Amino acid sequence: MSYGSVIAAISTPSGKGGVALIRVSGICERVFKPKSKKKLSELPERFQVWGDIIKNGEKIDDGMATVFRAPASYTGEDTVEITCHGGILITERVLEAIFTAGAVPAERGEFTERAFINGKLSLTDAEAIGNLIEAKSDEQIRLASQKSRTRLTEALEKIRADLTELLASVFARIDYPDEDLGDFTNEQTLKKLRKIKADTEKLISTYSTARAINEGINAVICGKPNVGKSSLYNALLGEDAAIVTDIEGTTRDILSQKLPLGRVMLNVSDTAGLRASEAADTVEKIGMQRSERAIEGAELIIAVFDGARPVDSEDNALISRLLPLSVPKIAVINKSDLEQNFTLSEPSAFDKVISVSAKDEEKTREQLAKIIDGLFTDEKLIAGEDAIVASARQNATLISLKEYVTSAIEAFEAAQFTDAAASEIELALGAISETDGKAVCEDVLNEIFSKFCVGK
Repeated sequence: MSYGSVIAAISTPSGKGGVALIRVSGICERVFKPKSKKKLSELPERFQVWGDIIKNGEKIDDGMATVFRAPASYTGEDTVEITCHGGILITERVLEAIFTAGAVPAERGEFTERAFINGKLSLTDAEAIGNLIEAKSDEQIRLASQKSRTRLTEALEKIRADLTELLASVFARIDYPDEDLGDFTNEQTLKKLRKIKADTEKLISTYSTARAINEGINAVICGKPNVGKSSLYNALLGEDAAIVTDIEGTTRDILSQKLPLGRVMLNVSDTAGLRASEAADTVEKIGMQRSERAIEGAELIIAVFDGARPVDSEDNALISRLLPLSVPKIAVINKSDLEQNFTLSEPSAFDKVISVSAKDEEKTREQLAKIIDGLFTDEKLIAGEDAIVASARQNATLISLKEYVTSAIEAFEAAQFTDAAASEIELALGAISETDGKAVCEDVLNEIFSKFCVGK
């Protein structure tokens, strides 16, 4: 990215609309002429004005321009946001006019990356903004909220302050061994390091909840043919996404969709029925093979059984197939609205066993949402209220931090009070700086901001 260049991009979605917004990292006076005859550079900060949009000396549209001045803008640079009529072609023509005047196209996430580089946002803030844009559930919005980010920042800053205080004390004792300097004795230093480790472990433990909320859990619905797998899939989605008939083997391929269920984002797949015997034909055989592969890659198994029919060899074969898998498993006894003849042979093979009627979609969703929340989230954690580690990058740096602190503890316990411990505490400080972006490599930045849309 060319940080010295003026960049521009359309910041509203492509398509017809009342208005479109184009963001420019500069005062584009050659393109926008206020009706007041004043120049944009003469307007007050955060002032919106009506005017003409010009390309090569000719008016192509009229609209509004808002001026944001450095450093009190989103990016920390002088910025203008132009609002024009929301047609696809006219929006492109306005953007072309800005390029003709000397701007260059913004790359994905470049405005937000400039905000980070100019100190307007922490990397935690930037990641949360990306998650907010991509949010598909209320829980994801709460997790990406300013309040949630503040809680995490406060927790990280507390660990940083404790490490800094400890390191200063250790260095004082190294530099002046005979002067009895340093704020903490060996015992006090060990106690503080153990507290830092415990605080770090507490933060790391929150990531599994955030991952379930943000990234989602890969769930596979499986079972023998005609037990109601597709009916359950449709009930979870709230729509007729899968064909449901009384004919065995109706589902031949895997259907997958992402949906919020309770607090969790569920990446749920409906699979072809699994038989203990040979498949009826080649197509069914391929479908069964794909079902097997889906089960192998699942993070949650939802095994469906027909409550109206007695348990048979195919049910038992499925249970035996799932038994060695270490992922959470839910047994769903379907068709509870009919007379029940099914008794699960090995209920201990499953983390939870529930009885449902997939016809009652709302109740089925509520039952499964409660169970899945309990399996994959910490119900004591409240998104938007508690400090929650929201990204894999943050979690990885905290794991490194914990390892360095553990090594420092071991050094003190082994009576290696000086250089070894100081070195590990310094590395721990480096890790905490990577967590909030105060020290992070360019490749990590590129990966984060490449996930943003152009114009953000």
